[in-house]
Amino acid sequence: MSRENVTRPFLIGVAGGTCSGKTTVTERLVELVGSDHLALIKQDAYYVDRSDQPFDERTQANYDHPDAFDWDLTFEQLSTLLTGRGVDVPVYDYPNHNRSKDVLRIEPTRIVVFEGILALYDEKLRDLFDLRIFVDTDADVRLIRRLERDVRDRGRTPESIMRQYMTTVRPSHLQFIEPTKRHADVIIPEGGHNDRALDVLVARVNSLVS
Repeated sequence: MSRENVTRPFLIGVAGGTCSGKTTVTERLVELVGSDHLALIKQDAYYVDRSDQPFDERTQANYDHPDAFDWDLTFEQLSTLLTGRGVDVPVYDYPNHNRSKDVLRIEPTRIVVFEGILALYDEKLRDLFDLRIFVDTDADVRLIRRLERDVRDRGRTPESIMRQYMTTVRPSHLQFIEPTKRHADVIIPEGGHNDRALDVLVARVNSLVS
């Protein structure tokens, strides 16, 4: 397909605290709209490359701080998708706290969703979005979900999760993530369990592909 025939994707940014339900919201969108029409990119893919750091040092990094992300690469790849060209998105290796050697090819679709804790943080990136969403969930619920997820999926111990939460996750949420709520066009309370809000969002997205 020539670039002249590619419609500019509708780009949606989905932000919110750790385990707020961002992934549930975006995966529901993919399920209901269809992967042929919607491409999902997770901000975790753009954690900076830490290959020059020993493992112990990587485990101590603050992954909820803006400095943990490669903003230039993020902006470059999302901008490329908006021109109708595909990109090779990095794949993150959570147990090793570093990028893997793999990449995931993402081709432009009618809708592109960019999801992550700081999706609405960077002004230049934020200006690319056609719709900005913040998923708002109580801190105690998010903590319980994070404990369950990191033990089950990322090989973490409860002790290490709680230590990280108190030293970096919670302070960074209050300082950097929560304030980005003011940039949202839509705030979804209770994340992916808010069926009414999801119905409205899906109806809006479906109108773009119908």
